[in-house]
Order: sequence, then structure tokens, then C-alpha cells
Amino acid sequence: MNSLKKIGTVREIYDGVLTSDIQVDTFRHGDQLFPVRIVKRGATVLPLPRAAAKLTGVEFSSRGNNYDLVDYMALNRVTGLLILKDGKIAFEDYELGNTESTRWMSMSIAKSITASLVGAAIQDGYIQSVADQVTNYLPMLMGSAYDGVSIASLLQMASGVRWDETYTNPRSDRRRMLDAQISQRPGAILEMISRLPRAASPGSVWNYSTGETHIAGALVQAAVGRPLADYLSDRIWAKFGMESDATWWLESPNGLEVGGSGLSATLRDFGRFGLFLLGDGIAADERILPIGWVHEAGTPKIIGGKLVNYGYMFWPLAAGEGSPNETAYQAIGIFGQHIYMNPKERIVIVVWSALPKPKDSAPIVDEDFFAAAAAGLR
Repeated sequence: MNSLKKIGTVREIYDGVLTSDIQVDTFRHGDQLFPVRIVKRGATVLPLPRAAAKLTGVEFSSRGNNYDLVDYMALNRVTGLLILKDGKIAFEDYELGNTESTRWMSMSIAKSITASLVGAAIQDGYIQSVADQVTNYLPMLMGSAYDGVSIASLLQMASGVRWDETYTNPRSDRRRMLDAQISQRPGAILEMISRLPRAASPGSVWNYSTGETHIAGALVQAAVGRPLADYLSDRIWAKFGMESDATWWLESPNGLEVGGSGLSATLRDFGRFGLFLLGDGIAADERILPIGWVHEAGTPKIIGGKLVNYGYMFWPLAAGEGSPNETAYQAIGIFGQHIYMNPKERIVIVVWSALPKPKDSAPIVDEDFFAAAAAGLR
């Protein structure tokens, strides 16, 4: 625990019981909640020059009310906001004590990073394709409800395995997974997941599950034979030019990274990750993600005959033609975390927030602000 600041526990975070000062300090010091592995930066840094004109005067409506940029930041308790247009900083602001060097703890944004490492492992030849069975790489799941599940179904949260993601329910599967993480016993999370029952046939039902992402991370580590943090550093973090080291929660000392949460990085480096995707997964003139991967990851899927606005652990906005959000997709985390990529408008927006509850507590719909910012930068 930090000697100068009081920080909360992860159970308190998920319960939504932390006051704002403690919550912010906790998100700033996520690397003190569990053991971590370092995601090392490289020797060169991708510059983020300032745009000629700063974004100002954004006005928009959301839920029937009119707002501007200051309203959005104040009402949604935004602690960091970065807007990149054509790779240049059009807006950057830090609040509640955050700075350019602050590493903020991501929640489910880490899921999108883990999913991208699956793509990298396919490009590198460690995984043949998303049609492969999960058990080809994790034989310990043979005989479990994940037997017969493809990597594609895993990435789409369509395994058919029963899962309750309710953060605030101490008896939910998400909280039982947290309990396994708190135990810091090697393999405890996969053991817990391997006992889950089947609810539907693979590929037939979409159901959001952090458990799927932990399996994806374990699968990548098994395929490449290296820790996720090291693989992320070599293929993306160092190669693309991130400015600072990141940290990633471990399920046990020197153990497996938690694929669904706990990656802490600076605002600008989350922005650079967005630029990496906006550039179709190329770093230092090398293709890191397969051709077409980013499009597949960021577009809706047909699951069980229904169109689902979820890709490979990314959230497409599926906005109508002509909307500023057309083609946009996001990595999203609870408490108001966003990496928004808009290929058509060539924009990346990163948001850190400290909303009081994990979900559904933002007064302003973030995507309404994103559309207004994109329109304002045309």
C-alpha cells in the first residue's frame, strides 16, 4: 500500500463503495493491488505532436439535454481525456491529480489488448486460426464446458458456457473469479472456470464473460510459450513506440496475467494503442495483426441468427451511415474507460473516468460526446 495515500480493495471497487478521492488514488495505484509484470517500452517513442488548433466549443445533446465539453468532463467525472486526429493531439487534459506520467488501471480495456495478442499469435504462426479449438492449446479444459469451443466463439463471448458478470453481486461468477485471483494460487482461475456448466451450444448465444478473456490470455501464453506482458512488449508496446512501461496484474506471483483487467498505462500510451489499431495493426513497418483482423475485431457479428454489436472483444458502435460515429469501435472498461477508434474520421479518443458505480452511472452518453468531437474536428 502506498505510504502516503489510502487505496481501496478490488472488492470495494466492484461494490462501488469508494469515495472519489480513495477511488482515484486506487485507480492510480493499481499495481499495488496484486503482483504485476512489467510491459517494457522500447528504445524509440512514437511522437504525438500538437495539432495546429485545439478542439474547443463542442456542443451536443444527450438524453434530451444540451451539453458542452466541460459538462461532459465534470458530470462524467473524467480524470483524463485525450483526442487524437491524424495522430496529433487535438485535446489533452488531466483532472483530479492525474498527470502525463500517471498510469491508470484499465478494467476491460485489457480484454481488447488480450484479444489483439491472439491476432498477433496467429500472424506469428503460433496459432493456426480462430477456427482452432480452445482445447488444442489448453488441454486442461478437455471435458469441461469449453470442450468444443472455437477461438472465434471465445473472442466473441459466444462459448455457450454459463456466466454471471454482475460486479456488485458477491456470489456472481465474476466475483468468484476475483476471489480466485485474490487467493493468488497458480491456476486457481482456470480451475474455477473449468467447473462452469454449459448453458447453450457453442456459437449460439452471446454472453459477456470476463472468464472468456482469461482463457484467451492463457491460450496465448500456452501458444507462444512466453508471458503475455513480454509478448505484448515485443510485438506492440516496444515496437510501436509506447512512451512508458505498463504493468499487468498477475493471478499469482510470477504467474499468468489476468487477461480481462488490471493493465495500467499512461493516457498517451493507451492513445498510441488506438493508433496502432487505426493503422491496421502495423508497427515499425511490420504487420503485427493479420490482414483483415482489425476489421473483424471491430465489426458486429451474427451469433445465433442475431446481429450482436460485439467483435473480437471490441464494441462496434454500429452507427448509421453519415453519422460521425460510422465505422467507430471501442475498447471499454467499467467506471467510464474508453479507447474509441474512428477509422473514417481518423480519430482516437481515450477517456479515463472515476464514475461512482461500475456500470450505468454516467449522466452523459460517452458516444454522444465522441460523435460531437469527431464532427468538430472535420
